[in-house]
Formats: sequence, C-alpha cells, structure tokens
Amino acid sequence: MAKIAVVGGTGDLGSAIARTLIKAGHQVSIGSRRAESAAQHAAELGPGVGHGVNAEVARGCDFVIVTVPYSAQAGTLADIKDSVGDAIVVDTTVPLVPPKVMRVQLPAAGCAALEARELLGEGVRLVSAFHNVAAHKLAEGHGVDCDVLVFSDDVEARAAVVELACGMGLRGLAAGSLANSAAAEALTSILIFFNKTYKADGAGVRFTGLTTAPAVA
Repeated sequence: MAKIAVVGGTGDLGSAIARTLIKAGHQVSIGSRRAESAAQHAAELGPGVGHGVNAEVARGCDFVIVTVPYSAQAGTLADIKDSVGDAIVVDTTVPLVPPKVMRVQLPAAGCAALEARELLGEGVRLVSAFHNVAAHKLAEGHGVDCDVLVFSDDVEARAAVVELACGMGLRGLAAGSLANSAAAEALTSILIFFNKTYKADGAGVRFTGLTTAPAVA
C-alpha cells in the first residue's frame, strides 16, 4: 500500500484516479486550493480519505499525482514544490488551449511535462502519465480500453508508476524519456477530435504487438 496525494483531486480525472487508487488499497488524500472543497470530495469517496490544501497533502507521500488543467499547472506546481520531498510526482497535465482543444498546441518548451520539470527543478522525481485515459470511463470502474503511457528520465520512478497503473487495472507502459510526453499530450487533442467526429464515448489508445511484461528501460 502506498501513500498517495491526488492534487486537484476534486476534478473529474483526479476524482476518478483517487477512486481507483482507493479500490486498489492505497491510502489516498485529496488536495485542492480550497480546504473545504477537498474535505467535501474526500467525504464523497468514503471514510479514511485524507484531505487538505495542495501543499499540505503533498507532504510525506510516496506519490503525488497532479491532475489540474494546463491553466492551473504552474500555480499548482509552485504550491507543492517545497512539500513533495522524495515523492514521485506524476504530472497528468495536457496543454489544451480552449477553445481549440481539438488542435495540437504544444508549448514552446516542447510539452507540459518539460515545463513541469523547469517549474519543479531537477531534484524532484518527475513522471508524466495518464494523459489519454477518459476520466468518466475510469470512474465507472468497469475497465478502460486505453494504455497508460509513462514517461520519465528517472527509470526507477517510471517503473514505479507503470506498476502503480497496472495495480489500478490499467496497462501501464514505459514510454521513454520525459520529452517523449509530447506524443501522449498531443494525442489527447486527437482523441477529443475522435470523440466528436465518430461519436465515441471516450476514445482511447492501445499499442499492439507488445509483450505482456514490457521492459521499463
């Protein structure tokens, strides 16, 4: 069992990830900018779920999962930067820029994950993952037909998040360096386009021809 903070855990993706982690037996805390909002959502998830403002719940964790919109990424990471310590920080941020969310719009740094590294500093164990998972599908708890691509320059941290995703009933796949996160971040806009064009209820991405136990290097 891991101790995990879900920062931005009051949103759709954060709530779905938190619910799935609780079901998998982990100790979960919900973080928000407002303590009362975190408390309300934690109560909805069940007894024993921690809650507090983002910086507070991020302390002393094994994993800190950041699930906020791109517009809130910089401020949220600034809030938790001094609290995460040795935790593995998992950033799920996708650089969607409304209203053109079906158009790939990667930032000048290359991707949101590389911007996160600049904001957090080199000493933080940063991983990027969970970009392409439909939140409502994950929340339903019936299985999600989508691979979870996991990116990091820290091989051990990347492997830990692959294992975490697999323990959630998903297929986590090591997908290389943090810079490679640009591919998954860009795919999100394409999946949104698919959902609209093909009337899909949460399109996902699956990779074929892989072994059942993917390498983590």
